[in-house]
Amino acid sequence: MGKAGGPDAVDAYVGARISLRRSALGLSQAALAQRIGVSFQQVQKYETGQNRISASRLHRVAAVLGTSVESFFPPGDGERSTRVGVESLRSITATADGRAVAVAFPMIADRTLRQAIARLVTALARN
Repeated sequence: MGKAGGPDAVDAYVGARISLRRSALGLSQAALAQRIGVSFQQVQKYETGQNRISASRLHRVAAVLGTSVESFFPPGDGERSTRVGVESLRSITATADGRAVAVAFPMIADRTLRQAIARLVTALARN
């Protein structure tokens, strides 16, 4: 359960992942909405976690965005890890630079290179 009056941590995480994937593909909220049969305002509510997305609609979103339903859910289990994941996603998508990194990073095919970049960013963040 989320905080009273706030979105559930998993709903917020799923919404943030939908937003990232949609952005990575260059789709607007309106374009996604049209393809899944809802208003763009509804997509906004899904992406913020304000509204929960049904299993059937999430399945449609995954198909439109060319990914699996599982890719929208947090790794591991437990509410604390989910909250940390949501906060991390919100933090990285808060700026245009962060969104650019979040969109491009999964497109780096070389796993070793991705790991090196992750280590570099972690080291730079400590300074």
